[in-house]
Amino acid sequence: MIRLQGVGKTYHVGSREIAALREVNLEIARGEVFGIIGHSGAGKSTLIRLLNRLEKATTGRIELDGEDLTAMDDTQLRSLRLRVGMIFQHFNLLGSRTVAQNVAIPLRVAGVRDAAAITRRVAELLDLVGLADQGDKYPSQLSGGQKQRVGIARALANDPKVLLCDEATSALDPQTTRSVLDLLLRINEQLGLTIVLITHEMDVVRAICDHVAVLDDGVIVEQGPVSQVFLHPAHPTTRHFVQEAEDLDEGEEREDFARVDGCVVRLSYLGEHVYAPMLAEVARDQGVDFCILSGRVERIKRTPCGQLTLALSGSDASIRGALAQLSGGGVHVDVLRAAPGTQGVN
Repeated sequence: MIRLQGVGKTYHVGSREIAALREVNLEIARGEVFGIIGHSGAGKSTLIRLLNRLEKATTGRIELDGEDLTAMDDTQLRSLRLRVGMIFQHFNLLGSRTVAQNVAIPLRVAGVRDAAAITRRVAELLDLVGLADQGDKYPSQLSGGQKQRVGIARALANDPKVLLCDEATSALDPQTTRSVLDLLLRINEQLGLTIVLITHEMDVVRAICDHVAVLDDGVIVEQGPVSQVFLHPAHPTTRHFVQEAEDLDEGEEREDFARVDGCVVRLSYLGEHVYAPMLAEVARDQGVDFCILSGRVERIKRTPCGQLTLALSGSDASIRGALAQLSGGGVHVDVLRAAPGTQGVN
């Protein structure tokens, strides 16, 4: 649905040139939820605004549904933007208009003049986002979560093929964030909508995204399926996001390692492997003892996943056998500290 090839964006501030994005290459599949994560100033908002040409790329090519955005004139852009909805961090609702009138704005801008058709469409959208009885209220009478639901309904008014979410949940409390993310996931599944979501929170990516790209100083430093990036982060920026989401501390982890003997490993597993009594089987079959240093079981989108950090003790042969049995059982094994005789086992 979306392809970026060698995309860069440079701003001119006086005599200075500031590169907000450099050589960005991305492919976003039709119907998926794609997350873009980065710290403030990484270039996330610039990137998402390139996807509906609110900003124009300085270099490179951007395709949306096979069409080159970078070559479009104003007439073509107006047509494009009917197919690309956008929701914002701070809602951007008009306080002088009712909820129903706010949702109707894109329809009127698009040239719809049939009042009955507008009323029907607005009613459908408010029902979709769970606000069927709120149409006559004003934004000041709504909670933050309700305002964002109005923003989502407004973004869907013209039946877009792509929905862009610019930090859509960062102004909301955790419970409201969860309900809005659930709504976005349901919309993605019901409507087959491609969603591009930018955020600085790994929990948001983990909750609803299929793939993720990590931005750092205008450059994509890592990208891939969320399960791969979350369980096996390769770049320091990605590891920081994961540690922040899991409340992990590398210093405390090193201290734990110093208190135990043997081989220290991190086990990662997905799906039904989460529920298998594999550790007990391995300990029994291979004659090893284990100490759990840390662990978590959660979900990436709707897939259960888990990670355990263990210290394994026993003979060199029993530890090698344990690692081989775990790997053969569908568990990804990272050796964090090898015991003598197990060097090179991974």
